[in-house]
Amino acid sequence: MKMLSLSAALALASLLPGVAQATLDLPLLYSRGAVLQRERPIHVWGWDTPGTKVRLDFDGKQANAVTDAQGRWQATLPAHAAGGPYVLEVDDGHEHRRIGDVLVGDVWLCSGQSNMEFMVSQGRDAEAEQARGDDPSIRQFKIPHSSAIRPQRQLQGGNWVAANPSTVGQFSAVCWFFARDMQARTHVPQGLINSSWGGSAIEAWTDAQTGHFDVAAVAAKKQADDAADAVGNARTYKRIAHWPALHADVKAADGSLAWAAEKLDVSDWDSLPVPSDWEPVGYYDMDGVAWYRRQFTLSAAEAAQGVTLGLGRIDDSDQSFVNGHPVGHMDLAWNTPRIYKVPAADLHAGNNSIAVRVDDLGGGGGMAGKPDEVYLQLADGTRRSLVGQWRFRPAAVTVVPTSQDQLTPTLLYNAMLHPLIGYPLRGVVWYQGETNASASNALRYRGQFKALIESWRAQWGRPDLPFFWVQLPNFKAGEDTATESPWAELRESQAAALSLPHTGQAVIIDLGESDNIHPTDKQDVGHRLALVARRVTFGDKLVDAGPLYRGMRVDGSHAVLSFDTQGEPLAVRGGGQDVHGFELAGANGRYHPAQARIEGTTVVAVSNAVGHPASVRYAWSEDPVAANLVNRDGLPAAPFRSRER
Repeated sequence: MKMLSLSAALALASLLPGVAQATLDLPLLYSRGAVLQRERPIHVWGWDTPGTKVRLDFDGKQANAVTDAQGRWQATLPAHAAGGPYVLEVDDGHEHRRIGDVLVGDVWLCSGQSNMEFMVSQGRDAEAEQARGDDPSIRQFKIPHSSAIRPQRQLQGGNWVAANPSTVGQFSAVCWFFARDMQARTHVPQGLINSSWGGSAIEAWTDAQTGHFDVAAVAAKKQADDAADAVGNARTYKRIAHWPALHADVKAADGSLAWAAEKLDVSDWDSLPVPSDWEPVGYYDMDGVAWYRRQFTLSAAEAAQGVTLGLGRIDDSDQSFVNGHPVGHMDLAWNTPRIYKVPAADLHAGNNSIAVRVDDLGGGGGMAGKPDEVYLQLADGTRRSLVGQWRFRPAAVTVVPTSQDQLTPTLLYNAMLHPLIGYPLRGVVWYQGETNASASNALRYRGQFKALIESWRAQWGRPDLPFFWVQLPNFKAGEDTATESPWAELRESQAAALSLPHTGQAVIIDLGESDNIHPTDKQDVGHRLALVARRVTFGDKLVDAGPLYRGMRVDGSHAVLSFDTQGEPLAVRGGGQDVHGFELAGANGRYHPAQARIEGTTVVAVSNAVGHPASVRYAWSEDPVAANLVNRDGLPAAPFRSRER
């Protein structure tokens, strides 16, 4: 049988009843409230019936396109100065779209993991920052968590939201404070495309070709992960079905939390080990509120002097009680040991009860930590372990399937980045790395990060696309060993990308929190990123970084270290000339703490354990809180080591 041509087939299809017609479609980024990149050709694309003529109008300028055989069209409007609001009109002869309230300014792609996703409402001075966040010329497009095996043409959701006190709390805090500074510099609208996912690995943001990923293997892994998750969820549902109607905490007649009471029948409660998250011991994928209880015995003399309870590290928040009396609570402090003093007034001789209400927002959940963090300490310092089986009962919980998509190669790129390609940008702001900061991945990140930057630039057709990132902050991750520091190595891998043109990093080893992987000071992070962007993107003459190591010469037993300071004098945080955080090694490569002082434009370091220095390193740990070399503006020196392994 003779085959119809494509055009003939389409013409015939248009005459047949019940045959679906392609309609005008645009990327979701081209929607009401959009921000378009100023001073660059405005690339617009979409989809329609093959062969359809499409006309674009924007502020008196026009562009035309014809849909190709695959149903895609693209057109380019002339570069436009900052301003607005304008209307973007798109017409295919059958449908007319009016996209209103469009601004022209600078557009930034903000991507990474949880510290990029971290919202203004979660940060330092949240209420005040939200109250003053009334600026409709700064807008965010938040892309929902989504993933796909193959590159997608369209986002799964999202819309442009202008900043005001009721909306800015949902903005990425880092990107908001960055944009606020950039707007103060440029006085033009700022568009923030927030494509981030907490806990994500760099592999998930990398396309299959760049990462050399086997797509079939990725698909098989995702299928296996989803199947295993379904099995785990079913087991959890079966366990919690033992207690009907789990919707809220049980309240006593006086309105107090009934399960905090001194005496309570817990005969039908489960029994779980402490310390441990509840997910790996029977409650997989369960989030929400659950209770733990146990008893301890005191003599009259012991009770009369009060005790101290160590309850481990509770994920995420807790309210803790002894004999029905509140003794302490912490919010969103999953990595902080709970240590609560219990006064004698709340104790008595004989059996005493502990009740802990745990509120888990996601992840492990429960009373975790180290065995030596779970104890009862008497007034004389004697400790009794509280490790063992505690009674346990869910109160108000949900079972939320665990996604491994944010860890799986290419899945986030396909759904959350690929659909953006072509949308004109001013630059990229990146905050990611915590997930890859492990002994097996930190050094590999060096090649992965450079490859990601270069691939995104190639896909946008912009080899000069500015790319800025936040170097990992200080944090006690528990990964350091006597010889290795994965977080320090990850920072080194990030810094290596500075060899690429049009890049910059914000060093924040002084802004982190030892016990919080999500430090709340995002104001200074955004400000430091803005300094970098101003220098790299706009050529502003300013100091955007602290001292950067350049070299070492040996003078006897002393190491004389030189730095690039951008013309700023070296300084010590807190004043003085003595610098902390330096280590020296001889030919054997074994590092020892060094005494260091600023001498003019150099730092001179010496260690009694190293007769002839061969290498030096600075701030080489996951939580280098003692490192105090800065410039006059207080910007910290970047961590480094002079000899890499």
